[in-house]
Amino acid sequence: MGISAREATLHGRRVGFLHYTPADPGADTDPVVLLHGLAGTNATWKPFLAEVERRGADREVIAIDLPGHGRSEPPNGDYSIGSYANTVRDLVVLLGHKHTTLVGHSLGGGVALQFSYQFPHMCGRLVLVDSGGLGPEVTAAIRAANLPGTSLALPLIVNRATVSVARTLAGLSGHKRVEALEVVAHFATLADRAARESFVRTVRASVGLLRQRASASDRLYLAEEVPSLLVWGSRDRIIPVKHGHQAAELIPGARLAVLDGVGHFPHVARPDWFADVLWDFLDTTKGARIDIERLAERLTVA
Repeated sequence: MGISAREATLHGRRVGFLHYTPADPGADTDPVVLLHGLAGTNATWKPFLAEVERRGADREVIAIDLPGHGRSEPPNGDYSIGSYANTVRDLVVLLGHKHTTLVGHSLGGGVALQFSYQFPHMCGRLVLVDSGGLGPEVTAAIRAANLPGTSLALPLIVNRATVSVARTLAGLSGHKRVEALEVVAHFATLADRAARESFVRTVRASVGLLRQRASASDRLYLAEEVPSLLVWGSRDRIIPVKHGHQAAELIPGARLAVLDGVGHFPHVARPDWFADVLWDFLDTTKGARIDIERLAERLTVA
């Protein structure tokens, strides 16, 4: 019971994950699967998981290290969003589940969107946190990974950026300090050569020099039967909050929760607030069970 660090082997490669097992499971057996962002690991969810454990939550929670991140080995050359979604599906199935509530942050939001499209029969609920894949805009710092020589230059760039952020920490307090420390933690992962490779190849698979390569906005109507929640920090400088507002209008029945004054990491800055919002959503919705035949009828909607 409680939180444990676990590993599984999928197609000969290690996948690491954090696993919260409730002492007294509730009636809703769909696990909550947490997906981290670019250059991140499942450690980004530890403050939230600590809140889950403190509350004695009655739902199973799984925080995955995507391939090439954290304790998960790199994929076999495929760093696409679709490949990451396949890994999530495989782990969910391996752990004995047929349906899941997906919670994706940033890159993980894009993976969650892709999962819901590739495996609609398995997606019970969808939660997108400062998510990628909902519009073209994304910070230039990420788009720059498309430039030649990025892999070689990253160690120097990361070192300078880390020093710059570290210098500002002394003047920060509260959630601003927490978010700055989270940025430093993300930079720190790029000190590892394999992590840098994953970062660059993932960016190039999903983000161009000018914009995100793909947007799910033309397919969000397909999520009509899937309870959906969008969560954003009002001051996100990486992916603008307007993407959340736009998606909330395009997904029928979607909820939107914006945390004022916070940037790209609301789940880290205020894990208590995030837990309140997420658990209220879970307690007041029922996981979808998609009828594939009905879905097929809607695919040609203009």
